[in-house]
Amino acid sequence: MKKTIPIATNPFLTDIDHPTVQVRWGQGPYENTKAALSKIDLSLMRGKRVLLKPNAGRLASEDSGVVTNSQVVAAAIDAFRAAGAEVAIGESPIVGIKTMEAYEQCGLAMMARERKCPLIDMDERKPEIAPVPNGYAIQTIKLCADVQDFDILVSIPVMKMHMHTVATLSIKNMKGCLWRRSKVDLHMLPLTKGSEKEKSLNVAIADMATVLRPHLAIIDGTVGMEGLGPSAGAPKPVDAVVVGSDPFAADSVACQIMGLTAEEVPHLRMGSERGLGIIDLEKITIYPSNWKETITPFDRVPENLSIQFPNTNIMDKHSCSACQSTLLLFLKRYGKEMFQYFPENTPINIAIGKGHKNLLGNALLIGNCTRAHKEGRTFVSGCPPVGSAIINAIREARAQK
Repeated sequence: MKKTIPIATNPFLTDIDHPTVQVRWGQGPYENTKAALSKIDLSLMRGKRVLLKPNAGRLASEDSGVVTNSQVVAAAIDAFRAAGAEVAIGESPIVGIKTMEAYEQCGLAMMARERKCPLIDMDERKPEIAPVPNGYAIQTIKLCADVQDFDILVSIPVMKMHMHTVATLSIKNMKGCLWRRSKVDLHMLPLTKGSEKEKSLNVAIADMATVLRPHLAIIDGTVGMEGLGPSAGAPKPVDAVVVGSDPFAADSVACQIMGLTAEEVPHLRMGSERGLGIIDLEKITIYPSNWKETITPFDRVPENLSIQFPNTNIMDKHSCSACQSTLLLFLKRYGKEMFQYFPENTPINIAIGKGHKNLLGNALLIGNCTRAHKEGRTFVSGCPPVGSAIINAIREARAQK
């Protein structure tokens, strides 16, 4: 690895033990971001190459709560260029999504064209294998090579709840700097020795943060996502932006706005315990003093999905969020029709993920990870398959009976 991004060398972090976080709200995405960044000494960016990493890894509009608002990114571009920096936008989306199509759909492409700001598909180049010297769950990552071409890395996520990680903010957003399918690998890890009570995905994200950590976090709360995030939940308007040079501290403040504590988010808690950043609000200086006016509790991920989708048994073993989100969106859109093809009052078993050893005989298998169990069952290929492919497979299977 050419260079790591340790917090000790972050030029914007003047007090490691007592970081500062800025919160601005009520003025729309551009003005909120501009106001928050005005309190950061951006002169340090003069002559530097700056990579903006938004959350643009899915096909969604910017008012959906799924992807970063383009005007938050626009304000960052304008502020950093005014400080004398060279700026580009980079993303590596979830499996099955083409980066440039995602940029177009979320509004980033149009905004970038207007500002003549480069858009990078970080999956195009071969990755760099980066060591994670003190990793518990992972010892290396496949890092998108473009990340190493920049001096400063800025994470611009959306405030979202998350089915696997409780919340996804600036630290989790760095997973989009991992190359192509290697992001999925973090969902397939065995239990971590010494951390068996933790999901290995969360341990791996904390590991990742030891070598891949942004210099600046700009958290977009224009429209967040509550409930079944990161993509199957409900939009949550907040009209706020959180900015900080310690991304852990910024994430901690964003958690408070969402009605959480950072200690409830495993990768933030574990990262803080390793000394990667501060999540203790008592040690964080937050401006302005009335920032708590922005607190807008988000609905949490339901503990029992069968309540959300009655008469449905979802068997999930080591699936990634792409497959899980696809399944949940499918159930929302096609759930009523799906029940027409199954015996009345009989639970429908649906399997996703790579970790199944034994499955119930009548399980509906969704995604390539379940292929090994397809004999005698309805199997829908794809990584992940789209909802229309799932319902079509069910229709065809029932038509043959």
